[in-house]
Amino acid sequence: LINQRAKPTNMFKPEDIVIVSYARTPIGAFQGSLSALSAIDLGKHAVLGALENSKVRPEEVDQVIIGNVLSANLGQAPAKQISNAAKLPASVVCTTINQVCASGMKALIVGASELKEGRAQVVVAGGSESMSNVPFYMPKARSGQRLGHTEILDGLIKDGLWDPYDNVHMGQAGELCAAKYKKTRAEQDEFATLSFKRAAQAALLPVVREKIVSITVPQGRSTVVVSADEQLTKNDPAKLKTLRPAFKKEEDGGTVTAGNASSLNDGAAVVILTTGKKATDSNLNVIARIISVAEVSQDPLDFTTSPSIAIKKALERAGLQKDDVQFYEINEAFAVVALANAELLGLDLEKINVFGGAVALGHPLGCSGARIVTTLLTVLQHHRARYGCASVCNGGGGASAIVIENFLL
Repeated sequence: LINQRAKPTNMFKPEDIVIVSYARTPIGAFQGSLSALSAIDLGKHAVLGALENSKVRPEEVDQVIIGNVLSANLGQAPAKQISNAAKLPASVVCTTINQVCASGMKALIVGASELKEGRAQVVVAGGSESMSNVPFYMPKARSGQRLGHTEILDGLIKDGLWDPYDNVHMGQAGELCAAKYKKTRAEQDEFATLSFKRAAQAALLPVVREKIVSITVPQGRSTVVVSADEQLTKNDPAKLKTLRPAFKKEEDGGTVTAGNASSLNDGAAVVILTTGKKATDSNLNVIARIISVAEVSQDPLDFTTSPSIAIKKALERAGLQKDDVQFYEINEAFAVVALANAELLGLDLEKINVFGGAVALGHPLGCSGARIVTTLLTVLQHHRARYGCASVCNGGGGASAIVIENFLL
């Protein structure tokens, strides 16, 4: 799709796909500080934040592409609703994408393709999810429940956390990964603790805080301003070691717990994409460029290691070796995902998720693919590093990856 060889300088060409702004909301805990807001509300705040951080005028936006997995009860066309809520023109073409955890990154990939093919000049792309507001389903009510008890399904599990191919919870794939690559409970807990530590340290940095949009949320008869990631306040290292495995009994070798897996969350993240020509013509501040992207798939139960394949493919397309890339973001669906992919790629953990990952920050499904790109951009900017790669696995066996060159050196 996009296969631009890495260049020896930090100059960009007219045909390059560049990033001119990004923003995200705080990440709220499940049924927590942001639960009063829908995915539409959260997406609106992220879009407005990204526009405010840029020189892009609303009337310059051609498309809005938003990843959203749990769309039940949101109303039709969530991306269009977000665009309207952000007061973008009615002429903006909007698309909602569901590729499970990779939805937010897929939005960026589709946006880059639209720009590359000349179908747009400015694209707002990202993801938004409110896992707190996913409804329960009554599948038999439509045809009439004539008598007796009825079945109620949890939409969150049914459409977000369940593998329909093998009829198991996604956490079972985490256990299979841990067993296959011999990642112990202790290793996973240690990585989870590291993720929280890194995220807490990063939260103090201006480069991180300035890209998080503060949101005023109704609370009773008053309001409260939410400006920080809520999950960080829930870290309890002592309790971590006492948690029981969530998907497989301890006596049967279970290792994945609620503490070393990502949590259920609410949040949104967006990136504004354009071409090098448009950025130059409109005097926009260019933050970075997308060098290459890649998407792969394998057996659904093996989705946990798909990032290693996607990263290799994206690096090959970019003309880079793994050691050319200073920092990586690999979405922490489970701690074992980061550990296994680091091993498969031969990467030092010191280069992966250095500002913390989803185990600490949370994993709003449709948002996370875009969120890890925004985190990577802040990491590269803070460390004045040139190359970064972000990858996210998704249910169904897939993974996506993006290689980025940072210009804020």
